[in-house]
Amino acid sequence: MKKVFLGALLLALVIAVPVPTMARVDVNVSIGLPPPIVFAAPPEVIVLPDTRNVYVVPDIDVDLFFWNGWWWRLWEGRWYRSHYYNRGWGYYNNVPSFYFDVDPGWRGYYRDRNWYGHRWNYGRIPNQRLQKNWKSWHNNRHWERQGTWGVQSYQPRPQQQRQELRQQRQQQYQQRPEVQKQRQPQVQKPQGQQQRQPQVQKPKQQSREKVQQPQRQEQRPQAQQPQHSQPQGKPERGEEERQDRK
Repeated sequence: MKKVFLGALLLALVIAVPVPTMARVDVNVSIGLPPPIVFAAPPEVIVLPDTRNVYVVPDIDVDLFFWNGWWWRLWEGRWYRSHYYNRGWGYYNNVPSFYFDVDPGWRGYYRDRNWYGHRWNYGRIPNQRLQKNWKSWHNNRHWERQGTWGVQSYQPRPQQQRQELRQQRQQQYQQRPEVQKQRQPQVQKPQGQQQRQPQVQKPKQQSREKVQQPQRQEQRPQAQQPQHSQPQGKPERGEEERQDRK
């Protein structure tokens, strides 16, 4: 009995394990990867004010961030991250927590060297220096202790104001067309099921018409029965018997 039980248990495990594995493969294949960004040299970054160790590559059209040891990239409403700035991107099924601290107008402030009316003397950080020091800067809160991020006479925002800005930016992010587009396939699934219902109902109507047609054919012989009734022949036989007796 123990051998039979163990054999059945092993068989059940063999059957059950491949199912979730195959499902995961389908999900990964259906999500595309962003196109590579070509750099002539390792990119330099700047640190963004009012953030916690958020770096960005300023001189390209794509928003490419560095935070907590990862490069981060938003493409077609999805987030991707990699340990390398030019390859190895993997899908990240969430919005990174640092993103809502990033001011959406940072590119204009960078171009004008002005952060909310204050001179912004940002410094470019080479990639080699970033990779060597980002972890110690993060642990020691280097930029938070400095408090200005290169902005002259700047006072960091209070914590409550920063939380309010995060909520506003989160709402604005959810209203982006590329972000809303990613939700449409999930909403359209029930509609596809409703469109299939009329196709299933059509054969049922045809089968009812086929059943009703034989009923009309069965009624026709019933109307012809009086033409061949037997009582009409009985008087003829009685008259013949009377004539014979006479």
